[in-house]
Amino acid sequence: MYDAPAKVFDSAADLSRPSKFVEYATQIHAVAAAEFVKLKHDPIELFSRAVQPILWLVIFGKVMGQVRGLTVGGLTYVEFLAPGVLAQSVLFAAIFYGIAAIWERDLGIVHRYLVSPASRTALIMGKQLSSSVRGLAQAVIIYIVALVMGLRIDFHPLKMLGVILFIALGSALFSTFSLIIACIVRTRERFMGIGQVITMPIFFASNAIYPLDLMPRWLRTIAIINPLSYQVDGLRMLMLRVPVNPTTIILDFAVMLASSTVLLIIAARLYPRMAT
Repeated sequence: MYDAPAKVFDSAADLSRPSKFVEYATQIHAVAAAEFVKLKHDPIELFSRAVQPILWLVIFGKVMGQVRGLTVGGLTYVEFLAPGVLAQSVLFAAIFYGIAAIWERDLGIVHRYLVSPASRTALIMGKQLSSSVRGLAQAVIIYIVALVMGLRIDFHPLKMLGVILFIALGSALFSTFSLIIACIVRTRERFMGIGQVITMPIFFASNAIYPLDLMPRWLRTIAIINPLSYQVDGLRMLMLRVPVNPTTIILDFAVMLASSTVLLIIAARLYPRMAT
């Protein structure tokens, strides 16, 4: 089941010195392929993780919209909430990604990765790629629910491409953050405790369920430095039928890309600790 990376790495070594880019891409694909195999054997995980976001939309969104009659920028509250729920779904699917790394350490898979020719960043990016696929699968479910609820979803091709990029980048960012935590704590029990402690604050200290204008100043400050806020902001402009501010979109993407890059570098340095 986990022989895919070793086979790809061995075959890559037999080639007559492929370009560095091709070799690097092959290493990323090898790690991602091994993760896809695990996902293929447990597809129910995707649907089970979608239950909570669906409840947020169907129950919380509807109730809050009716009780408060809240509209934000011409959107109903449920429409305002939908991109935040999508970002939450991506966050929750990615943040516990590190526990899989701990399982791999216990099974000896991490050791096999580390003795392979693959660079550390390729190993991390392979895991980022597989996490992005999980995030996109969650997005499909959220989109279907939003359509059933009659929300004004925008299916313009360029906007859809933007949504895919933001979901992929958000998944990569938070799965890498999760992997860093796993490299530090290195036990499943500690990881589960820390994961549960940090996920809800990240979600609530963002603009996912309420606008920044409604927050007290201290919470608004936290939300401004929270990468999830930038993902939600980008998804809100791209997912819904609202005007798109190119400057804001570029800023949102740049902040997430920079955050993901920094975390990638940190994770690549810490990953060998998983084998100790």
